[in-house]
Amino acid sequence: MNILVTGGAGYIGSHVVKQLLENTEHHVTIIDNLSTGLMKTVDTLKCISIERLKFLHTDLKNFSEVEGIIKSINFDAIIHFAASIVVPESVENPLKYYLNNTVNTTNLINLAVKYGINRFIFSSTAAVYGEPEEIPVKESSELKPINPYGMSKLMSENVLIDTAKAHKDFKFVILRYFNVAGADTKNRIGQSFPNATHLIKVAAETAIGKREKLLIFGEDYDTKDGTCIRDYIHVDDLADAHLKALEYLQHNNSDIFNCGYGYGYTVKEVINTMKKVSGVDFRVETSGRRPGDPAALVADNTRIKEIMKWKPNFNDLELICKTALEWEKKLLKIN
Repeated sequence: MNILVTGGAGYIGSHVVKQLLENTEHHVTIIDNLSTGLMKTVDTLKCISIERLKFLHTDLKNFSEVEGIIKSINFDAIIHFAASIVVPESVENPLKYYLNNTVNTTNLINLAVKYGINRFIFSSTAAVYGEPEEIPVKESSELKPINPYGMSKLMSENVLIDTAKAHKDFKFVILRYFNVAGADTKNRIGQSFPNATHLIKVAAETAIGKREKLLIFGEDYDTKDGTCIRDYIHVDDLADAHLKALEYLQHNNSDIFNCGYGYGYTVKEVINTMKKVSGVDFRVETSGRRPGDPAALVADNTRIKEIMKWKPNFNDLELICKTALEWEKKLLKIN
């Protein structure tokens, strides 16, 4: 198949492209504006298969340019990552999130329908659940985002659902990510964005001295040690879920799946694990809560395991922290 991957030079997108090139015969076209992705990442992916990978530097907001690309290549499926993802920023600058995440996604869905691309895999988020009353969270749990990031993704989900109802040949899989972390186990690609806010990356950067200290944002939550609980999924397991989704859409109807391991760790547990794998007792301080942070987010992953036969291979917090740490060490040498 010919597959369009938006945001394929970014963190999660690049790991999916890597697995598409290594584990399938599909041809992949990446569209990326390189706002958070890197050309170095694309060059690494080309080393896997330069014949089956094409990179196009453009922004999804350039509607006519994107339509020209889609019109000129006979795509069979779209895997859509390109989005803004920083929760506090979404609170401060909501219009950026509604424009980039919802408007651009809606245009992409419109082009998919217009040019007969009937398989669409959407990168969504556990943020659509807001402050869930039940933990672990089921796909059927109430959807009530507490920040513009989550709402922008939920609006895109609704566009997909309504489009599929109106166009019987159009099918989608929505994957709701929980906290994605770690790096390629062969240390070729990883999270490279310099101002990342993800806890495990920040902890790894602090362990190698790139940051002076790590801040805990609130320790007065109703959890066992007062810090937030999150379900951390290794990026390669999440990438595999996208390949499973691509196969699933060949023979099944649209569906929505949580992507997580089904159990969570507190911020302090993650910090202690990073200290253990790094051997560094780095500096940690407590700050106030960040706006838009729920106390706990843990996935009920029953459906993705039973229906899509997804089986995680890297559900080990120490392994996740170790791959993130090794990637940070590599970045330090490169830069």
